[in-house]
Amino acid sequence: MIGAFWMVDPRKRAARYSEDSDTFPDATSLFNDINSPVGADLLRDRELMRKLEKAHFRKPDRTRIITVANQKGGVGKTTSAVNVAAALAQGGLKVILIDADPQGNATTALGVHHISGTPSLYNVLENEMQLVDVLQPCPDVPGLLVAPSTIDLSSVEISLVMQERREYRLRDAVQALLEDSRHGSNQVDYIIIDCPPSLGLLTLNALVGADEVMIPIQTEYYALEGLTQLMKTITMVKESLNPALHISTILLTMFDRRTNLSQDVAAEVREFFPRETLSVEIPRNIRISEAPSFQQTVVTYDPRSSGALAYRAAAFEMTEQIVKEEK
Repeated sequence: MIGAFWMVDPRKRAARYSEDSDTFPDATSLFNDINSPVGADLLRDRELMRKLEKAHFRKPDRTRIITVANQKGGVGKTTSAVNVAAALAQGGLKVILIDADPQGNATTALGVHHISGTPSLYNVLENEMQLVDVLQPCPDVPGLLVAPSTIDLSSVEISLVMQERREYRLRDAVQALLEDSRHGSNQVDYIIIDCPPSLGLLTLNALVGADEVMIPIQTEYYALEGLTQLMKTITMVKESLNPALHISTILLTMFDRRTNLSQDVAAEVREFFPRETLSVEIPRNIRISEAPSFQQTVVTYDPRSSGALAYRAAAFEMTEQIVKEEK
């Protein structure tokens, strides 16, 4: 079972200090003591790192196309998309990240040029170029290719509104790329699509173009409010445009295990999505926030940080998922 891979909270397993003890631990014992919050986190990270060193990222039988979507901003959507993509590539898989957000934050985080006029997803959706022609390699992660976004992409929703098959532009481009890769030796293992924080035409293209949806959910109650509308949109797309679409992954982000709020929200999400919710949560970690300013993902910026280990664990757990067969 997937959940068996991850360790139980050591604070729940360890013997506690005797309440009548008058000895207070010094600085050294504080970091060694798994009963303390700092010691527990350090022990958890150490065990997780040890397990990840032995983990094998297996290739899927067919290319998995995953759209990362949540119309609410600030939930770690782009951060999750780039770090999961980078972690999968570090695991030896061939990964393509498609940045469908005009803000281009995913492109920036991966260190790819995206000034106005750069061949980008805009040219693909306008049928001016093929997807393979706009891909750029990520300089820090071998095996990861990026279809960049530029500010030009912001005009696509206006230019395509009257076009035929406007919802299928991205799907057609992705299928053309996969068809070409099947004739060669470089099969793509994962395609990750990052969406804008809205439910417009770009997000619709991303949902129609994918088979799976990954939803990052911040462990705060406000983050749950927009989930209902997103679920309705996914159901609508599934019924009318893309029967293969399904939610495969729920990723809990900005998790603080010290607070009851994070624990309660996580429990509520797992109650409604028991199979889809990953067992690993992404913690609040300053390294995750710092990495984009250096045009890197956290898994390359600080591979030993709590945030990097969590994203690598999440990526591994995704490779262990059973892909639903197309009906």
